[in-house]
Amino acid sequence: MNLNAYISIIFFGYVSVIVAAVAWEAGKPLVIEEVEVAPPQTNEVRVKILFTSLCHTDVYFWEAKGQNPLFPRIYGHEAGGIVESVGEGVTDLKPGDHVLPVFTGECKECAHCKSEESNMCDLLRINTDRGVMLNDGKSRFSINGRPIYHFVGTSTFSEYTVIHVGCLAKINPLAPLDKVCVLSCGISTGLGATLNVAKPAKGSTVAVFGLGAVGLAAAEGARIAGASRIIGVDLNSNRFKEAKKFGATEFVNPKDYNKPVQEVIAEMTNGGVDRSVECTGNIDAMISAFECVHDGWGVAVLVGVPHKDAVFKTHPMNLLNERTLKGTFFGNYKPRSDLPSVVEKYMSKELEVEKFITHTVPFSEINKAFEYMLRGEGLRCIIRMEE
Repeated sequence: MNLNAYISIIFFGYVSVIVAAVAWEAGKPLVIEEVEVAPPQTNEVRVKILFTSLCHTDVYFWEAKGQNPLFPRIYGHEAGGIVESVGEGVTDLKPGDHVLPVFTGECKECAHCKSEESNMCDLLRINTDRGVMLNDGKSRFSINGRPIYHFVGTSTFSEYTVIHVGCLAKINPLAPLDKVCVLSCGISTGLGATLNVAKPAKGSTVAVFGLGAVGLAAAEGARIAGASRIIGVDLNSNRFKEAKKFGATEFVNPKDYNKPVQEVIAEMTNGGVDRSVECTGNIDAMISAFECVHDGWGVAVLVGVPHKDAVFKTHPMNLLNERTLKGTFFGNYKPRSDLPSVVEKYMSKELEVEKFITHTVPFSEINKAFEYMLRGEGLRCIIRMEE
């Protein structure tokens, strides 16, 4: 299909024919297809996606690793767009508003949403198995009557998508969507893990385990917080040079030592770091991240998602000696309430997002983004929906 010549057919409030990148089978290249997208129903919003980016989570589920495969499906969850139309009951958004779709939501009514300590909404918490809308249990996407499933409630690899209003953050319309779209998942996850959960004091020492995009965002958070030493830990020494751009001051490759990396870090820091953030999901890294913090006041924050059968083991004395272990989900940001302020950090030049963006491709070449990630090249690839 020649996308340059293709004109989306949009009828406000009616079924519309658009183009989307459809995954028909696990691990097979996405196919650009003409897809019908239904109008938004109660508490739903139809969004015109302008820019989207590829996250490792998209690739993981596209490869159908470790979960019930669900195909055909439209992936994508890091994006920026403009509201095209709204369904009944939507009062917070109107056509023309600039929004960031988020894989988790904020209904503002449940106990979690009303708590200042949680962002794990009962209604809209991430569900990777569900491929339909909550309102009626049906998909808003179809091809010749055949349903095409949603992904984590967003499905942004599409010119237009339908999303629950609780999974959309209204942002400053002056913010460039081709930059801030990366804030709707991984970058905010790492940034918030440091700023909202670890909360390092100015002049403190911080260790970051895993220097992918999420880990580098955690390092960026430590830089913003004013940490004096930011120790990057990774098995790939090639990542160390890039990590300096995000504030990392020192680097440790566990493979270079014949002792546990937590012991190495403790020796480097006179007993342990003040804060650590683990961003790999590897259970050994998680244990090391906890055991490398200083007794008395050290705090370790787990961000990475481990294998379902993994077991965290440490001696109880590590806890009794006043080390703290915490977990976090989406950096403890409430999507609708907090994400707009993260965008403002970028607008005020406090947060730099350009350095996370290493590639850009047109929508017609979306499979190149998958190739870059599978080869381990770069951090985030922006996909331009308009050619």
